[in-house]
Amino acid sequence: MQVPPLDLKTQYQAIKQEMDSALSEVINSQHFVLGPTVDKLEAELAGYLKTRYAIAIASGSDALLITLMALKVKAGDEVITSPFTFFATGGAIARLGARPVFTDIDPVTYNISPQGIRSYLAKSAKKVKAIMPVHLYGQACDMAEILAIGNEYNIPVIEDAAQSLGSEYNGHKTGTLGLMGCYSFYPTKNLGAWGDAGLITTEDETLAKLIKVLRVHGAENRYYHQHIGINSRLDAMQAAVLSVKLKHLDQWNAERLKRANLYTKLLKDAELLKYLSTPIVKENRNHIYHQYTIRITDGRRDKLRDFLKANNIGAEIYYPLPLHLQECFAYLGYKKGDLPESEKAALEALSLPMYPELTDQMQEYVVEKMKEFFSQKSSR
Repeated sequence: MQVPPLDLKTQYQAIKQEMDSALSEVINSQHFVLGPTVDKLEAELAGYLKTRYAIAIASGSDALLITLMALKVKAGDEVITSPFTFFATGGAIARLGARPVFTDIDPVTYNISPQGIRSYLAKSAKKVKAIMPVHLYGQACDMAEILAIGNEYNIPVIEDAAQSLGSEYNGHKTGTLGLMGCYSFYPTKNLGAWGDAGLITTEDETLAKLIKVLRVHGAENRYYHQHIGINSRLDAMQAAVLSVKLKHLDQWNAERLKRANLYTKLLKDAELLKYLSTPIVKENRNHIYHQYTIRITDGRRDKLRDFLKANNIGAEIYYPLPLHLQECFAYLGYKKGDLPESEKAALEALSLPMYPELTDQMQEYVVEKMKEFFSQKSSR
């Protein structure tokens, strides 16, 4: 049996007629960059997220960068974020000449620990211009505590919600609790485009106007540039794809939850919980399971991944090396052992195949092979 980490072809077949019709409209209009199709998507996403402004951007990475540009983050400033995330989070900070300040994670949720943020600010808050929590794998950070810290120190909070569109904290969608929220619509996301695409949300009218200018080279009127911006205009084709898929997102997220619950049951029934731990959902939050991530705590994570791969199962490691230990960030001066929970998670976390189109039989096969692995003496 083949169990890939993701199956976009099956998803497309289920919505092919809708998708082809939407793309045909864009082709017939010959309006390919921004325009009415993008305006429509922005309105739909603002309604879905219950936010005042939703501004489409060319990628999730650009969304992170533009939010920091809107706050005028510059060389010499600091931004606090998680080291256990995709590179774009730390990269956006460094691209502006600012210093990424990495603080450790909660070992249960893999999200940034508010205690780590508070600990750093208690020692050195003067240069910190933003706090950027990452809602990893589809579950919200402890936003009440993070927002309280931000308010206490008068530091804005920018949410990296790239993996969490549709997840909630105390009934509010992630990405709408801080000053700004950033989303990615990379094809592998729960709501995925057919290329790069992103979004920024805010309730602040002044920031929204500035973001719209920054995404078009800093020009409110063509050829007249008030700011130094970037080219981050969303293509209409991507907007059309996302508008179709958005109608199905809650259904797909509900199916992911069903799949996650089945994984947990199957792993428990197979008596594998003595070898690994399954995801835990914290109080006042839901989980949209962008990833179903387990922890293998006995040093056999990589061997299990290789065994599953040999049996046509696409388990993935997100992420094998935390940002504070990446070569490009060596100048920051972090060393191994500085952020132990992030380093431990990088050695133990493994994401099993997770998408709405998984079947019971596919999941049963995954767990069957995992049980086979752990029963082998050679795997020790």
